[in-house]
Amino acid sequence: MSWKLPDIVSPSGDIFRQALRRQTELTKPPGSLGRLENLAARLAAMQGSGRPSLERIWISVFAGDHGVAEEGVSAFPQSVTREMCRVFTAGGAAISVLARQIGAVLEVVDAGVAGPLASPGLVDARAGNGTANFTRQPAMSEAQRDRALAAGAEAVSRAKRYGALLFIGGEMGIANTTSAAALACALLGVGPERLAGPGTGLDGAGIRHKCEVIETALRVHGEALRDPAEILRHLGGFEIAALTGAYLAAAAASLPVLVDGFITTVAALLAVRMHPVCAEWFLYAHRSAEPGHRLVLEALGAEPLIDLGMRLGEGSGAAVVVPLLRAACALHNEMATFAEAGVSGG
Repeated sequence: MSWKLPDIVSPSGDIFRQALRRQTELTKPPGSLGRLENLAARLAAMQGSGRPSLERIWISVFAGDHGVAEEGVSAFPQSVTREMCRVFTAGGAAISVLARQIGAVLEVVDAGVAGPLASPGLVDARAGNGTANFTRQPAMSEAQRDRALAAGAEAVSRAKRYGALLFIGGEMGIANTTSAAALACALLGVGPERLAGPGTGLDGAGIRHKCEVIETALRVHGEALRDPAEILRHLGGFEIAALTGAYLAAAAASLPVLVDGFITTVAALLAVRMHPVCAEWFLYAHRSAEPGHRLVLEALGAEPLIDLGMRLGEGSGAAVVVPLLRAACALHNEMATFAEAGVSGG
């Protein structure tokens, strides 16, 4: 697989304005449906249709392992990544349940788990046997980074062939909150104490140790952290790179993206830093309980749709939000206008 930065154009401004105008004609006081009105208009513009629809949804969960797990930054052993991939494909994980609830296609992509997996239904797009320990060397080579970015783009190609109208990316990888926090530190120029959180369940001492590990990595790589692609190569994970590639490819393919939590939002920030226009194709599902998520959302100027204290990952928070988006579309498409209903005041 090869990868290059795609060309991306903005959603249709004309359709967005037409959709907003329709909202003013519906049988309700102007603005009374709050953010649902703008959501429907944005989805209409992204889909290039005055009647947005979310009948077909695609979820890709990317899995990868992290060499930095050697530093004891997670409450769980690295073997959990492999075990959870099997739970995903067997249909027993949270995202598996939620995908069934919303009628979405769910695929699980091995972007670089430590050791090949022989699990039925798993998509093999491996960039390596987990990343290197980034406290000692770059997490990945240029070729591995590009292979992982391409894995995300390939997932979007599958989604487009299916006819997906919305793309959700999820992730799995023990120690990936450490990688995401390190990436955010480098991208935002702030210290790890503002971005590192409990992840899978670290206590206060564990979080302080995670901060020390990230500080070491930032110091080791120093001036090499020049641009988003190099920051990703030095501090990222294969699943985070795949998410970044998927978000860029989705924007290039005019496919709306619903971004999940902390790790996926860091991938979105990477994508936006690589190609700013892609931000116009992203909706943000929820505010994670992971403390660094708020800062990354602020950097993107993003306002998530819900805050339920979730921090599971997998794309679960995004899947929970899909019924809300469907409600916005249904209201936009099916409500009568003042003229149609013969109601005064339109």
